[in-house]
Amino acid sequence: MSLLPRLLILPLALLLALPTATWGDDAPLLETVHAFLYEQSQALGDEVMIEVHPPAGQFPACESAEPFLPGQRELAPGRVSVGIRCGEGHQVRYLQAQLTVFGDYPVAARQLSPGERLGADDLRLERGDLGRLPRQALREIDAALGLQLTRPLGEGRPLLASMLRAEPLVERRQRVVVEARGQGFRVTREGEALDEGGRGERVRVRLSGREIIEAEVIAPGRLAVPL
Repeated sequence: MSLLPRLLILPLALLLALPTATWGDDAPLLETVHAFLYEQSQALGDEVMIEVHPPAGQFPACESAEPFLPGQRELAPGRVSVGIRCGEGHQVRYLQAQLTVFGDYPVAARQLSPGERLGADDLRLERGDLGRLPRQALREIDAALGLQLTRPLGEGRPLLASMLRAEPLVERRQRVVVEARGQGFRVTREGEALDEGGRGERVRVRLSGREIIEAEVIAPGRLAVPL
């Protein structure tokens, strides 16, 4: 079985089946845009459906059409605007298309509670329209393994990046060591963590002089401040 993304071209085929009076000379241009979107969408999922909408009115002739995505935007499922540069003068026109992408994404295999550290048995892959997923939904199970859930998640619900965090290496009210490093020196001070945090997170620390600073968690019980 081919591992290349499968392209469902029925929408284009149906459009091309319309009477030529409806299409005029637009068919080659729409085919060019369709091929461009297919090439751009291969990394989005393993099954892609592309529907290029014909222009509302008669499209002027477009020689040497060069499709592009306006604003250097990354392609995403949903309604897409495609710019087309025409001829030597680079006159720009626009067409609309609908991009539907199907693929696998991780969901909770059971009811999950806040504080649980996620393992492979806690998740399963589900297949569906990726354009209907929330913006922060994860696409790979490995991206969630070993992370801690911050809020409840019902069975079959997708995982969002905002509901996951690294396992805390510093607990609230824990005695910690804060270090500051510079060229040729290193200074350490003790303090009390006012927040819990995982690796790479910034937490508040109360130093011995009652001064409160923010520092980055770098190891169990150890934090660092930038100089």
